[in-house]
Amino acid sequence: GTVAGVEVQFLNKEGETTNEKGEPIRGKTKPWVVTREISIKPGEAFNRNQLEGDIKRLYGTSLFSDVKVTLKPVAGNPGEVNIVLGIVEQSTGSLSGGLGYSQSQGVFGQVQLQDSNLFGRAWNVALNLTYGQYGGLANFTFTDPWIKGDAHRTSFRTSLFLSREVPQVFRSQNNGDIVTLTDYEDNKSSRAYSISKTNNPAGRKFDNVGDASALFPDDSWFDYEGDSVALQRVGGNIIFARPLNGGNPYKNVPWQVLAGLNVQSVRPINFEGTSRVYGTPSQGDDDNISNEDVICISYNCATENNLAGLRLAATYNTLNDPRNPTSGNFFSFGTEQFLSVGENSPTFNRVKASYTQFFPVNWLKIAKGCRPKPGEKANCPQAIGIQLKTGSIVGDLPPYEAFCLGGSNSVRGWHDCDLAVGRSYGEATLEYRFPIISIFAGELFVDAGTDFSSQNNVPGKPGKLLKKPGSGFSIGTGVIVTTPVGPLRLEVASQDLTGEWRFNLGVGWKF
Repeated sequence: GTVAGVEVQFLNKEGETTNEKGEPIRGKTKPWVVTREISIKPGEAFNRNQLEGDIKRLYGTSLFSDVKVTLKPVAGNPGEVNIVLGIVEQSTGSLSGGLGYSQSQGVFGQVQLQDSNLFGRAWNVALNLTYGQYGGLANFTFTDPWIKGDAHRTSFRTSLFLSREVPQVFRSQNNGDIVTLTDYEDNKSSRAYSISKTNNPAGRKFDNVGDASALFPDDSWFDYEGDSVALQRVGGNIIFARPLNGGNPYKNVPWQVLAGLNVQSVRPINFEGTSRVYGTPSQGDDDNISNEDVICISYNCATENNLAGLRLAATYNTLNDPRNPTSGNFFSFGTEQFLSVGENSPTFNRVKASYTQFFPVNWLKIAKGCRPKPGEKANCPQAIGIQLKTGSIVGDLPPYEAFCLGGSNSVRGWHDCDLAVGRSYGEATLEYRFPIISIFAGELFVDAGTDFSSQNNVPGKPGKLLKKPGSGFSIGTGVIVTTPVGPLRLEVASQDLTGEWRFNLGVGWKF
């Protein structure tokens, strides 16, 4: 028959249309949030396969626990029907919290307040508070997955954040950290060299320097503090994303484009929150510190940097499964141009690109699903995955914005950011994934990464001061456990072929 229209009817968990008082069940969700997912329009012929695709999109919103479909004939119009959607809403508000540990953040606690259907308009609003060993974060986000009335299914996201963190750029697992010094005048150079009585722009006297004389015996007046360098960031961003579907919001297309604006204020501080714009490597031995090891933490040696960036990006996605793909590819390219908005606001451009390809294989048949009996369907998701990543930065780079290499989502034989801190980088991964039994899967991988000898081009050279090698590779294996919150990775990886091994715990596949 012909579709006359689409009706939305709200049901309770028992599937009833009325409550105990006989009143109709009132839903929170706006009816247009439901009907906009239905591609069959009034006047078109009813198509069951098309409607099944629409119902999948409704479930994909995560707003509804059940959708019941009935067809109601239109009185007086034979051959016409109304599609009646019986909607069972699920709870979309949540308050959650917990304790966790990660190799980059240490021990941390987290509390999150969220509503994924604010005002019944499918708006997602969340407030996240995190506090841990290496800093804290307060982040407020708002997301509209489909701006009302937009024919292209454009989404909108914005966030406001306040964070304090010890950046990994200034940390090393084995070679100490970049730690704070009290400030001095140095004509705003990007690095301090040989401050002495004859090279002293501030005209500071060198008597009564106290403990600093032991650390800097060559008439230096630095006051070594020793706190880890921290960054305070306050800012926000807005992002618009759109699939290139030609105005058909129901068309599955591989291309998506994104445009956004990011604004933030960055302050280098010590643990007490006092401005500290100079740092030096601790190296585990204070007596080895020299004047030539003093660097500026911020751009222009300023107590505050203002970053304003315009971002453009595009993605191409043909993966057959977003959670555990076995075929298809994924490509992303993005550029972010930071513009000067004042004296201490740097101008630079950051470009990043990545390519991922999966090839289905059927090598190991450990899992029962890989050995189906005659007439049974095989259930053996295993594949060879290849990922290539690269990036570069041109312009006035603040050292804390440099690329980090090493970690659970990089070269896994090194701790987070322990391989390199570079202006440019390249990474490659070859990985074989295979099921084992039940919720367990296995992986074998080879990672490699390089900074293309760009550590010396980062202002202050923090990677060189912390003796990060700049390039390396790792060979490893791991077990993946499927949990309600996603895959959990337990891995061990080598550090080159030196015999040094690193154990890694991660959430989700590496790519």
